[in-house]
Amino acid sequence: MSESLAYPGTAAPARDQVHTLFAQTMGYVAATAALFALGAYLGRNLPGGAGVIAFIAAFACLIGMQFAARKSRQLTVGLLGAFGLLTGLALAPVLTAYAGMDPQALWQAGGATALFIAGFGAADYATRRDLTAIARAGLWALLALIGFGVALIFVNIPGGGVGLAFGHLLEHLEFARRESAQR
Repeated sequence: MSESLAYPGTAAPARDQVHTLFAQTMGYVAATAALFALGAYLGRNLPGGAGVIAFIAAFACLIGMQFAARKSRQLTVGLLGAFGLLTGLALAPVLTAYAGMDPQALWQAGGATALFIAGFGAADYATRRDLTAIARAGLWALLALIGFGVALIFVNIPGGGVGLAFGHLLEHLEFARRESAQR
């Protein structure tokens, strides 16, 4: 991410700069997800206590990113990669337990997440229209989705895991809202 995109001045960035920033952001998300998967694979035989230590180290990476963001782009990207890898290592024991019970659920969740990240990232980059008009409906949909998620804690509803797309749609709308606000 270039300095002009990371810390824009008083002038509003051009539409292409906003789309470039979003494309770079989605690239970082994809790379972090890939490192998460690598960490989960490498840590599949770790004990649970090692997972807790990896979570603490991942949290330390997030704190370090806060301080490194203004000083060094390379350090920030490296800490983001370390965060993805350490989070994968931290969750590896849990994912291994789930895989022992229902491995197809892991493949479906991982595949759906990857498809939504790629699909909505590409849709946002390809869309040149201002979509902020539907942002309010998306906000209410997100609140309903959160309420539905809370209800799923207490009630088993078949097919209740549907709704991941709403979160990514709202991500798309937030970038569109910021783009129109800066014009």
